[in-house]
Amino acid sequence: MKYEFTSIGEILIDFTPAGKSEAGGILFQQNLGGAPGNVACAISALNRRAAFIGMAGDDGFGRFCKKSFEDRNVDTTGLILTPRYNTTLAFVHLSDAGDRSFSFYRKNSADINIEKDDLYMDAVRSTKVFHFGGVSLSDEPSRSTTIYAVQEAKKCGALITYDPNLRMNLWEDMETLKSVTSDAFKYADVIKLSDDEASFLFDSDDYADVIRRIRDKYGTKLVIVSRGPRGALTEANGVLYESPAFDVKTIDTTGSGDCFFAGAIHCLLAYGKPADALSGDEIRRMLAFANASGSLASTKLGAVSALPTEAEIERCMKNGKPLVI
Repeated sequence: MKYEFTSIGEILIDFTPAGKSEAGGILFQQNLGGAPGNVACAISALNRRAAFIGMAGDDGFGRFCKKSFEDRNVDTTGLILTPRYNTTLAFVHLSDAGDRSFSFYRKNSADINIEKDDLYMDAVRSTKVFHFGGVSLSDEPSRSTTIYAVQEAKKCGALITYDPNLRMNLWEDMETLKSVTSDAFKYADVIKLSDDEASFLFDSDDYADVIRRIRDKYGTKLVIVSRGPRGALTEANGVLYESPAFDVKTIDTTGSGDCFFAGAIHCLLAYGKPADALSGDEIRRMLAFANASGSLASTKLGAVSALPTEAEIERCMKNGKPLVI
């Protein structure tokens, strides 16, 4: 395979709070944003061949995005910069605990308007893992384009990974969000849900039951529920596996879930076996590695500026203290 990992989806600028001016106004730092791109950068930081497919504006923001990918050794052959549309912008709002929310400026932006003819099919058809998220499913034509790419990658034997990554304010109504998000489950071999997403989509806080329901209905090989500071869990062969987050100084959780998922995908690539054939020890290590990756990503501002290396993750696993909530 030409690539170990390829992702498709939204590409945007995250403006992250970075202190205050002398007059007391909030200063914002420009960062590469968009969950599928964050995962690609995190995978590349773990020394794997990664590519990204998407569309941004041929403007200062789009060129910044492309350079940010290239600086992190992510292949951008499939990233189109178009003069027809602007790059999406998102302003990040941080709570005192470092938790974030978003305000999007995305009406008729470039990432929404990617079409099938824009796709770099070599990356779609020549990758071990093909990754997509829910944001690119919120509008057309990006929804149809994303699903087409997923179907083509699956035909070629790629492991399909999916993060619903719900952003409520990007959808016209919640019923459409639930329907489209859940319908995409049928394409995925591996799904990562946050606890809030699991509760919203399945009206349940029994995450082990949610995992079993997804597996039984869609045939998903592996479902992981991430719970932020409370760590993560999965269930396999009737055994529930739980792993805590690590006790770090959290500054900004933007991209932490993406780094978490990248850590899990990295382990799956290393194991080289079907996601539903992992041993108990492999599952426990995967969750610990993913939690360490996600925890370390929260210690700096921005998503890709905080990407941990494999050595840093291993040190965290060895020397870090579990976070007790």
